Amino acid sequence: MTNPAPAYRNFTAAIYARVYEVRQMSDPAWLQERFDVMSRYIKVGKVYLETHRDMVVADEPTILQAKLFFESRGVRTSGGITVTVNEMNRFQTYCYTNPEHRAKLKEVVEFTAGLFDEVILDDFFFTNCKCSSCIQAKGRRSWTDFRLELMTRAARELIIEPARAVNPNVQLVIKYPNWYEHFQALGFNLETEPPIFDRLYTGTETRDPVHGGQHFQPYQSYLIYRFFDAVKPGANGGGWVDPFASHHLDRYAEQLWLTLFAKAPEITLFDFRSLQRPIQEADRAPWQGSGASFDFDALIGPLRLPDGSIPPDVTISAAAGRAFEQADAVLGRLGSPLGVKSYKPFHSHGEDFIHNYLGMLGIPIDLSPRFPAEAPVVFLAESAKFDPQIVEKIERQLQDGKAVVITAGLLRALQERGLRGIVELECSPRKAAVSEFLIGWNRIYKADAPILLSQIEYNTNDSWEEVSGLGGYTGYPLLHSARYASGVLYVLNVPDNFTDLYRLPPEVLDRIRETLAQDLFVRLEGPALVALFAYDNGAFIVESFRDEPAEVHLVTDAAVKGLRDAQSGELLGGEETLDWRGQPTGKRRFTARLAPHQFRLFELEPPAA
Repeated sequence: MTNPAPAYRNFTAAIYARVYEVRQMSDPAWLQERFDVMSRYIKVGKVYLETHRDMVVADEPTILQAKLFFESRGVRTSGGITVTVNEMNRFQTYCYTNPEHRAKLKEVVEFTAGLFDEVILDDFFFTNCKCSSCIQAKGRRSWTDFRLELMTRAARELIIEPARAVNPNVQLVIKYPNWYEHFQALGFNLETEPPIFDRLYTGTETRDPVHGGQHFQPYQSYLIYRFFDAVKPGANGGGWVDPFASHHLDRYAEQLWLTLFAKAPEITLFDFRSLQRPIQEADRAPWQGSGASFDFDALIGPLRLPDGSIPPDVTISAAAGRAFEQADAVLGRLGSPLGVKSYKPFHSHGEDFIHNYLGMLGIPIDLSPRFPAEAPVVFLAESAKFDPQIVEKIERQLQDGKAVVITAGLLRALQERGLRGIVELECSPRKAAVSEFLIGWNRIYKADAPILLSQIEYNTNDSWEEVSGLGGYTGYPLLHSARYASGVLYVLNVPDNFTDLYRLPPEVLDRIRETLAQDLFVRLEGPALVALFAYDNGAFIVESFRDEPAEVHLVTDAAVKGLRDAQSGELLGGEETLDWRGQPTGKRRFTARLAPHQFRLFELEPPAA
């Protein structure tokens, strides 16, 4: 291999090539032309060459020729396998009770391991097959139980053992997609697979949260990487983003930034073909020109032809390259990520993806499949009900003087499972539409439209409404608290429509943030759709996903005298805050302004000890 290609300081940029494009690499001129376009804008350090997809297999001479092409340019290569029969037929997967399919996959794995020392499985190593053979093999088990066991055996028998028999040194990587709440139903086993694979890889694409088919919130591009890093600590190989369904280049860039803010050591761009798509005027977001971090005009302006048009060789690669340069400039200033500890047991679901909605409120979330007993504050969504000892774990935290925040969904699941031994609360089936919110005795704040809440019933003077949702001449808890031993149990009454959280008045959001993020060194105040990313060296990033400018407040300990914008050098001065009695709170508040879709990196002055 020749000298390494130019590289980013804080991560490796990789490109994934599907088998269809790999087969075309038999033409050196075709490959040279297309790689030149990508490498003009991206410091490519690695290329994944796929050997199989949709029952199509690339031939060995072409793969070896492609490997030589990249390695002669200082670019590392690895193998890739996508285990689909027909991706266009609703992602038709292999049938793992079909002997022919099993033999085919084993053959492909042996072939690929013989060519590469690292092999990644694209995110289709699951099964959606319900053929007569699978129905018979399932028997009376649920599809979830059947598939979890089936795919664990398939991983050992068809991937791990055949690959290592051919190449004992091969590193095997399983890439997981973005729909983590539903993995167990299709056989992705986060409990048994990570221990037998060398590394994981994370699908961090979130695309458009409204018009995209999955409706993932942008914060998930950060949270899911952190979650999988907790699944197999130190062995999460990287994040993976595609340019599909993003509509504007800002949304594409945000996915790349958030993956890297999560401290991914590598980021893969899917795919070789998509990166050839020319950038068009329609890729320019409507809020451009207003200070967004991804500046379309700054990127495209110097590249335009004399007639003002965009050259056809200015492709999506240019957008990725710009986003990478912006992230690389700040990543070296970030420590290890911090967040509110949250627990999602293996194979659980309930209030699906709710943690990402909290992230969009400016509450950093640190999600793990293991209960964080050491944490002073733990957040539990409905998915925690899958732990049969969850009530005992909640009680232990409270007896240790800690805080536990549960959702109304988890309250509903546990109110007949022993939670009444801690506090007698009931989440009734009745609903209430509320549009005003009461904090304390007389502070009332209004939302711009009614929000539907569950009616939580409690015993007067046994537990307390921290924030009330007012509906007509009555009200119901939005945030509720109950003391137990020396700890506090909080209930957050999440609306039926999670995005109604974004409509809550900023003052109400501030009270929720104060409860959940009470142990972090910085807390955000202000409107929703602004995220906070905190790190253990005192650095933090504030990023707006709003389409209009936003003003936020950043609350720190009073010992912090200033916040420095690490990109611009601007020093923010703050003021010490007072409580309702006019007494110092020990906190200092700073004001920061954000353009639409802008991120800013701040550091404490004086620096954190």
